[in-house]
Amino acid sequence: MEVVEHAGGVTICAVYPSKKSGRPNECKPGGGRNNTEDNDVSVEFEVQVPAGVRFQGTTVNGDISGRKLPADAELTTVNGGISLEASGVARATTVNGGIDVKMGSAKWTGALEFTTVNGGISVELPASISADFEASTVNGSVESDFPITIQGKMSPRSLRGRIGEGGPTLRMTTVNGGIRLEKGS
Repeated sequence: MEVVEHAGGVTICAVYPSKKSGRPNECKPGGGRNNTEDNDVSVEFEVQVPAGVRFQGTTVNGDISGRKLPADAELTTVNGGISLEASGVARATTVNGGIDVKMGSAKWTGALEFTTVNGGISVELPASISADFEASTVNGSVESDFPITIQGKMSPRSLRGRIGEGGPTLRMTTVNGGIRLEKGS
């Protein structure tokens, strides 16, 4: 395991032994490089995040979760599910896995996206939210606890509309899975 401090924060990497014939595995600010060939290992990190510190977690093969994070958070994986609870703004992206998010902030800038290909998406947002909402799935349904003023065409698998007074875009996209937008407190 390597820890690299840098201007943007701290990067923590699991660094596997390198093959002599390949490029060396390394940990760099914001990421790194790992060739896991001939390495049958499992790594689990538990990181405690101080209040007010933004958290960004990334993996390729495996689930990733963040519980009771005290600020903004972004989780990304390729082959794994995401479970995230943050007091601030939350972002999550995967390819093969579901996304389950509880977000404490009703305000963000730019588009807020939750995307996967193979998995459902469930996002809980504060009841006070105002946003432009876009959701689409190919094999699944779209459900919302919030009243949505529909804009354009609506189908069981996609919709575009406004929640509350409208505002920044909230986009939820999957191919194989349902989409659920839940109203928190």
